Amino acid sequence: MSDKIVVGGVPVDTRHWIGGERVASPDTFTDHSPIDGAVLGEIARGGPAEAAAAVAAAKAAFPAWAATSRAERARILRAIADGVEKRLEELAVVETTDNGALLRSHRRGVMPRVAHNFRFFADWLLQLEHDDFETRGHTNHVSWDPAGPCVLITPWNAPLMLATWKVAPALAAGDTVVLKPAEWSPLTASLLADIAAEAGLPAGVLNVVQGYGAEIGDALTSHPDVRRISFTGSVPTARRIAESAAANLTPLSLELGGKSPLLVFADADLDLAVDLAVEQYDNAGQVCLAATRFLVEEAVAEEFTRRFVEKASALKQGDPRDEATDIGPNIHPRQLEKIDGFVRRALAAGARAVIGGHRLDGQYYAPTLLTDVAQDSEIVQEEVFGPVLTLQTFTGEDEAVRLANDTRFGLAATLATGDPARAERVTARLVAGTVWVNCFFVRDLQAPFGGSRQSGVGREGGTWSFDFYCDLKNTVTAPNGWNNHG
Repeated sequence: MSDKIVVGGVPVDTRHWIGGERVASPDTFTDHSPIDGAVLGEIARGGPAEAAAAVAAAKAAFPAWAATSRAERARILRAIADGVEKRLEELAVVETTDNGALLRSHRRGVMPRVAHNFRFFADWLLQLEHDDFETRGHTNHVSWDPAGPCVLITPWNAPLMLATWKVAPALAAGDTVVLKPAEWSPLTASLLADIAAEAGLPAGVLNVVQGYGAEIGDALTSHPDVRRISFTGSVPTARRIAESAAANLTPLSLELGGKSPLLVFADADLDLAVDLAVEQYDNAGQVCLAATRFLVEEAVAEEFTRRFVEKASALKQGDPRDEATDIGPNIHPRQLEKIDGFVRRALAAGARAVIGGHRLDGQYYAPTLLTDVAQDSEIVQEEVFGPVLTLQTFTGEDEAVRLANDTRFGLAATLATGDPARAERVTARLVAGTVWVNCFFVRDLQAPFGGSRQSGVGREGGTWSFDFYCDLKNTVTAPNGWNNHG
């Protein structure tokens, strides 16, 4: 069996990347394209042995990388960004084939953002500082010390962008990395290893290991030499990681999805509100930040629904490699079955499908909007992670806020209103890590990102990323402390 496969004309190595070398495993798993179910290849399936080897490589490389100057670290990160841009088309084609997201989005937004992740954190590293301050004449100086090897576990819905959102700040901080990509979309992580090596990143600073869930995950997250764990994914998996990390008190950063609301008030620009609503079908609904619960003021609910149905019905669903496609496939047959199960149970419980509500051929699910849903119902309370939205109505701010906050999640919220005072009042009461007012998915890397409640633990972005990936140190120096020494 060859160690490389060709995806859309692009060669991809299917082995792990450990200590600056390609490493095979005796076992493999099959990677399929969600577009048509085609077999893409057999991927090295790691376990405890590969996990131990990757952590050992990261540990061995850590002292030299931690001692590398900020300027040199930043230079290498910028070189990685250059490498991403040089291979942008290849990365876009491979990722679309591997996870089914739109090729046009990968070309125009996602892969440029991957390069930006590296450039942003290189720049932020060079300006990272805290003003010294005085305490009874003593000087306090705050520094960010590299923490050590990090395990980064990333999801399948935006594989490379979300991986580099973690990899870039960890490397900038002076940490070494073991990256474990999702088994349903592992291929661009392998290409990232190639790009990083070509950019001059020393061996062992970035390691990539592939495998199925707990088979390799438990060995990584319980390893005593791991100093940080960052995970994006489901709440059940996060609980397992937290239990695994507890023995070593390894600090965690967890981003765990949500059940975010879109609140539409009667004073909103309805055309804007509908545009925001239809945007929630992006990536076939496989977006953790998606506002999947529409909460619409009763006075405009009928008109909002009419306009939404008209616009959503015009979306083109099909092959994500087609420039005209708006919605591609869902990632995996298991995920499709999960989505369909949510909808079937909701319909059986009395919900009404205004549009959609059924599977299509292959791994495609019709864009769906369900009404007549109870606040305590499964479809309102649980994350579906597919193109399935619900609509409820409210009659005033208090009811809107109560419904918005009445889930166990708190990742994001979106608000459509024409009243600035209302926007200020409502956003102050919403439980969410990010609130968008009359916009959606506007993200600046210097802003804190994360969730409240069961949507996560911690914040990353800008200085918050360095606070997590570093050990913060405060050095206190006595006044005139050098006068007694020659």
